[in-house]
Amino acid sequence: MQLNTALQTATERLTESESAALDAEVLLCLVLQKKRSYLRAWPDLDLPVDVAQQFWALIDQRQLGMPIAYLTGYREFWSRDFQVTPDVLIPRADTEILIELCLELIPADKPCKVIDLGTGSGIIAITLAAERPLAELTGTDLSLAALTIAKANAEQHQIPNVQFYQSDWFASVPDSEFQIIVSNPPYIAEDDEHLQLGDLRFEPRSALSAAESGLRDIRIIAKAAYQRLESGGYLLIEHGYDQQELVQRIFNDCHYQQVKTVTDLAGLPRVTYGQRPTTSN
Repeated sequence: MQLNTALQTATERLTESESAALDAEVLLCLVLQKKRSYLRAWPDLDLPVDVAQQFWALIDQRQLGMPIAYLTGYREFWSRDFQVTPDVLIPRADTEILIELCLELIPADKPCKVIDLGTGSGIIAITLAAERPLAELTGTDLSLAALTIAKANAEQHQIPNVQFYQSDWFASVPDSEFQIIVSNPPYIAEDDEHLQLGDLRFEPRSALSAAESGLRDIRIIAKAAYQRLESGGYLLIEHGYDQQELVQRIFNDCHYQQVKTVTDLAGLPRVTYGQRPTTSN
């Protein structure tokens, strides 16, 4: 079978995907170990039998809904490729607003202690460490499998100013105060029907959903973070598009000041942040 024929057949099979043609090209390039320009240059080239078998096996998995990121083993975030597996969430563009806010708060010309709670693949901690080389980054996760991926990503991008701990939020983190605490915690309600749709079906449930209508971990983090922030330090949390009012209330109840929420690329409330007062309450 020629490359163009394989692509056409695969695209026709991936009817459930909104990006069927792109999915087919990405997976074919993966097994060929070539760039997409190769497919344009050699459309009539015959597909070797062993490569074809690998390709159709991937197409079968994609037909079942397996995310492209898990099939390829990577996803781009902030112009860097990060390794991902089903042990970690797939990086999403919405989280870039969290990065932008952090970079506004982390000084570029002096040291700053920052912790990323529930680091997963490490995209937040590693990106901040790369963009602010004078900062000291810490990433935590309860999952050892996730930490293995995070450490591999830090090594891949040669980021020396980040360390990782297996920890239930702050539980196993050495006593220290931080200037910035950031988290993209589980925030989807446990009975939310979206958990049965799309990529979410394949992502680790423990990193997606939380009790108390998705707010349990946000409450835990907000309360604990207040005790681990330096005077004047900031807490930033990514949350659901419909949780702005409730998350702001949690921040206010924990005595944070200057509590604000910013919107994501779609204009939906996505990140709430607040400051520990310079004089403790």
